[in-house]
Amino acid sequence: MAECALDLASSSSALSANLRISPTQFSPLRRSLALTSPSVAGKPLFCSHPHQRNSVLSTNSSRSQFRTKSSMAETVSGESKTEVKVYDSEEELAVALAKYTADLSEKFCKERDVFTVVVSGGSLIKSLRKLVEPPYIDSIDWSKWHVFWVDERVVPKDHPDSNYLLAYDGFLSKIPIPADNVHAISDALSAEAAADDYETCLRHLVKSKILDISEESGFPKFDVMLLGMGPDGHVASLFPGHPLVHEKEKWVTFIKDSPKPPPNRITFTFPVINSSANIALAIVGAGKADIVHKSLGDDKSSDLLPVQMVSPEGELVWFLDKDAASKL
Repeated sequence: MAECALDLASSSSALSANLRISPTQFSPLRRSLALTSPSVAGKPLFCSHPHQRNSVLSTNSSRSQFRTKSSMAETVSGESKTEVKVYDSEEELAVALAKYTADLSEKFCKERDVFTVVVSGGSLIKSLRKLVEPPYIDSIDWSKWHVFWVDERVVPKDHPDSNYLLAYDGFLSKIPIPADNVHAISDALSAEAAADDYETCLRHLVKSKILDISEESGFPKFDVMLLGMGPDGHVASLFPGHPLVHEKEKWVTFIKDSPKPPPNRITFTFPVINSSANIALAIVGAGKADIVHKSLGDDKSSDLLPVQMVSPEGELVWFLDKDAASKL
């Protein structure tokens, strides 16, 4: 895993107005965990098809119309920047998310010879499980992947609250990615110092041409961010009503008063999130249906939820199961 303690001296408006519906291997340093990937041993550990019905809700398009698809969901309008796909089950969602990610991996590996991927914690990691199964486990060029975290809790790597541990157990331990290509947030520093350290790590990777810089914003431009959403509409560790949602200068910042425990966290800021080439929001379960409706439905509230502030330079795709989309 890459060592980040380096020796180096726009908000999105409510979507409802234009919304049309179209059916269609690492050790985290815990005592009981064995190294299962030969490419990781001895490396530092942190940076210091059945018939299915899919639905697409396509935004910013006047040409969307009701269609039925028996295979994968597709973009209804080429003009659409935001696409919402609804699946009958979380299993079908996971299959589609794997193909989406694998297709982007192939694209960027051909174009840049590298693929920069940001992940979150929560249920997102479970939804990535199809990537570690055939055909993707064998077809993806994992050596070109560089993995980052959109946020992390200030806890040890072996703590149950660690986003790193979650990703290790569910994903990273099962793919042959080079250890130096996994850029975890340091768990040996304070929240403030870890945020500064991670930003320094990102700046170093920009200099080494692993990370692009957005010509529009001047912030790092990741190839894809694979994100979840909290039941209150938060993304990363950017919570509703918290001042950090308005941070405009920093790449990485910290929070010590998170409304959701643990209180101390590290997070990317919205300028970094929204400089991404692609963002996927994977949201499952009826418990998030109200927030999905507020975000994508006809709610005219002027107070945007953090998830409504996600507006990448490239394409935003919502992956919803039918429970999460039940109130649309």
